[in-house]
Amino acid sequence: MNVKLAGSRRLAGFAALSALALAACGGESAADDQTAGAGTGSELSGSVAGSGASSQEAAMLGWIAGFMDDNPDVDVTYDPTGSGTGREQFLNGTVLFAGTDATLDEEELAAGVDRCFGGEVIELPLYISPIAVVYNLPQVDAEHLNMDPGTIAGIFTGEITSWDDPAIAAANPGVELPDLPIIPVNRSDDSGTTENFTAYLAEAAGDVWTHGEVESWPIPGTQSGAQTSGMIDVVSGAEGAIGYADASRAGDLGTVAVGVGEEYVPFSPEAAAAVVDASPEGEDASDLRLTVDLARDTTEAGTYPIVLISYSVACSQYDDPADAANVKAFLEYVASPEGQERAARPDVAGSAPISPDLRERVLSALDLITVTG
Repeated sequence: MNVKLAGSRRLAGFAALSALALAACGGESAADDQTAGAGTGSELSGSVAGSGASSQEAAMLGWIAGFMDDNPDVDVTYDPTGSGTGREQFLNGTVLFAGTDATLDEEELAAGVDRCFGGEVIELPLYISPIAVVYNLPQVDAEHLNMDPGTIAGIFTGEITSWDDPAIAAANPGVELPDLPIIPVNRSDDSGTTENFTAYLAEAAGDVWTHGEVESWPIPGTQSGAQTSGMIDVVSGAEGAIGYADASRAGDLGTVAVGVGEEYVPFSPEAAAAVVDASPEGEDASDLRLTVDLARDTTEAGTYPIVLISYSVACSQYDDPADAANVKAFLEYVASPEGQERAARPDVAGSAPISPDLRERVLSALDLITVTG
């Protein structure tokens, strides 16, 4: 039933957008054209190009496949260029939508008015996933290594340099830790994953992390990898390495259970969803910008605080009715129960599905997409 309802909503949106465009251009009446979109999903056609956050890559592959099954005449593509490049390409008109692990700043939002033909930028939190702290220690026999925020920050600032350091050993009684140098690995590109990870360190690690919340890694001379795949490749290729990446890409690497209050919590979709539910909306949130101010320093039991919310960015106004209809329909599929459940599958991305309340707010925002006159 959910799939049929989502399809009906997409078609209604297509008909409304087409009618609006025709009326604005002095063509057929809106009433005469309403029947044009009253068939099946195949009424949609054209191409939809997106780019951005590599964290969304696995989920995007699933979303695109599911959407194109229902809409074979729409060619959707997504290039995992990284959040910063994705936002840049969206704002300069290279792509119709973007994925970003960081919200747009004031300058980008101002540029969005021109890019969106006098409309506004839409920001929708459609991908929620834990960021895993991943490590390469094949000789360590433990499901997870426990670390509190200060220890994680100490490792990535270079203050903790050996795997048998007392700070790590104290949190992992009974685990035989090797006398092996720690190799911290960071992203080499501008990355929303880096921004979310450093935001966690800045809020939860106290004075140990003094570099703030940054999209570009602030410490020179480090080991690094480009995009999520590059990060995973570097960590996988060096024993003793540790990095951070979207949890869907952790694979066979070891992962850290993070100290939260009096417990250590491993990543899971449920724990990621729990911290999002415990977080307020962003200060600049609106009906079109559904931003979230993550409670990264929470002590609430069962929450995993190193969470990435990756936003889908689009325009509230397009100059082409086909672009407007296709972007709206694709993002409605992404937000649908079918789309969210597809991404949540362990063999796809293992993400945390958005809540029904958030889904309604997303659909309401997408209903505001219009076409220029």
